Amino acid sequence: MGEELEVFLLGELRVVTQGQERSLPASKKARALLAFLVATGRPHRRERLCELFWNVPDDPKAALRWALSKLRRVVDAPDNTRIIADRERVHFNIQNACVDIRDIHTSLREGADRLSIPELEAMAGKLDGQLLGGLDNAGDDAFATWLIAERVDAERAHVEVLRRLATHKDMDPMSARKWLALWSHADPEGAAEYQDREPEQKSSQTALHSQKGFPAQRSSGKSGAKQGRRVETAGLVSADALRAQKIGFCEVADGTKIAYATIGSGPPLLKAANWLNHLEFDWASPIWGQSFATMARNRTFIRYDERGCGLSDWDVSDLSFDAFVEDLEAVADKLKLERFPLLGISQGCAVSIEYAVRHPERVSALVLISGYAAGWRHLATPEEQARREAVLTLTELGWGTDNPAYRHIFSQTFLPDASAEDLEWFDEFQRQTTSPRNAARFQDAFGYIDVRDRLAKVKAPTIVLHAKYDQRIPLELGRALAAGIPDAQFVPLESRNHILVDYEPALKVCLDTVNRFLEEKGL
Repeated sequence: MGEELEVFLLGELRVVTQGQERSLPASKKARALLAFLVATGRPHRRERLCELFWNVPDDPKAALRWALSKLRRVVDAPDNTRIIADRERVHFNIQNACVDIRDIHTSLREGADRLSIPELEAMAGKLDGQLLGGLDNAGDDAFATWLIAERVDAERAHVEVLRRLATHKDMDPMSARKWLALWSHADPEGAAEYQDREPEQKSSQTALHSQKGFPAQRSSGKSGAKQGRRVETAGLVSADALRAQKIGFCEVADGTKIAYATIGSGPPLLKAANWLNHLEFDWASPIWGQSFATMARNRTFIRYDERGCGLSDWDVSDLSFDAFVEDLEAVADKLKLERFPLLGISQGCAVSIEYAVRHPERVSALVLISGYAAGWRHLATPEEQARREAVLTLTELGWGTDNPAYRHIFSQTFLPDASAEDLEWFDEFQRQTTSPRNAARFQDAFGYIDVRDRLAKVKAPTIVLHAKYDQRIPLELGRALAAGIPDAQFVPLESRNHILVDYEPALKVCLDTVNRFLEEKGL
């Protein structure tokens, strides 16, 4: 079992083993690294950790190795290695470890109604301190945003504990007034709503149960300060989704490890990977966040990072269409999905079509958005092919630099109507999601896609949705996709964006249409 380990994230970071507090490294970045690994409880790519904490001209990988060596002395035991690292990833093994904020979240989520007054009072005392105090400015902007989101989540837990104390049926009146005052200070609107109720309502409902699932999205519109908008998104969507989703790994026949995530409950909906996803970063996205939250509302929503990007293996020899299909097969097999609807977006549509033809008994429906049946090497003019080849070279040379111009090649065609801040987000998202070499290899592989001869063999009910003025994949390619699949529905969307963003009306139309389609099919 190893030594008992306690990690305290509320207040200043502390680590205790066998009742003895351990000395932490003097380095603020090393302490922040430990806090990040413990709090997230998920594997992280070495490159990403280096960017978060050591994005400097010196050797950041050496700094990461140094920090890990110092932290192992604090948390590892002779019979229990808690910091686990391989060539690509690092994660903290939280088994047999007590983490204060994690335990509080678990108690509130799974058994809040059974908590006694002393247990709630103990939680209130712990939550009174700021989460990870003293670790501000320990990393880059992404770390700062993550830290703010985690603190917002802790504040919400604090409000929930105060509410339960103030409304507890066994609380004596004097103590109840004290907790009501503290609740009013932390959440004036929530406490005022409770106080305004009629007495009989108060007695019949002593607690306002927290809403399960995803909180409301931010207000729509393209304007607003970049920092405020990102913090709001991270606080309201990212923190909850990251905590709720479950990440696992499966291995393809060639040895490639594919990261997948499940979230929600109900019948499954499996999404094929598309141009640059990341199981963690997607949730803070103006592109994917609202869409994924909606899809997970009444379903078990499953997605995965394609080989070569995200949390899946980057160093892979095979980055081809057949390999993309095998990745999808591996995820479906790992989760033992028997029959399910399959969602494809962009090149994920062709991958979904190929899978549906190979496994007709397993695919109950196809939802294809912004897709195509054949890549640019088959359909583009010689001039366009020459331009694409030039872009491949530019991508490999400039993708990983701080200059976003190289990534703008894609951003402007993917999202021509997006706001400047969303384009900036997408530029940085692309850079963090894959390597320059893989970005070029992806483009090359997409050019060779050709499932035109497979369309007529699709047996599953299919709906195809496509933006009328898509600047990346023209409408006629989406129409041809629908025309080739027997009895497929085709729905044009009023947008110029290849990937719909969360504030445009076309996204709501798209999501509502998909939901109706699946409901009509009994899925």
